[in-house]
Amino acid sequence: MTGKMGQTRAIFTICRHLEGWAVEHDGKMLDHTSSKDEAKASANKRARLLQDAGRPCQVNVAGETGLFGFGDRVMR
Repeated sequence: MTGKMGQTRAIFTICRHLEGWAVEHDGKMLDHTSSKDEAKASANKRARLLQDAGRPCQVNVAGETGLFGFGDRVMR
């Protein structure tokens, strides 16, 4: 995906890998961990560094749609 200035957006995806979790970026598995939350924190840190340098970024979690629920309501 291309950002405002024609830059390609960096995509970081948190996904299952081996016995735990990892961050996938440009076809490479990075930051292997046993905790999904640690993988999320790692992906967000990597994205923040690139974003602070001016590159658009996106963090995805494999299997999640971006919706989150509160009781019986779903927030978008």
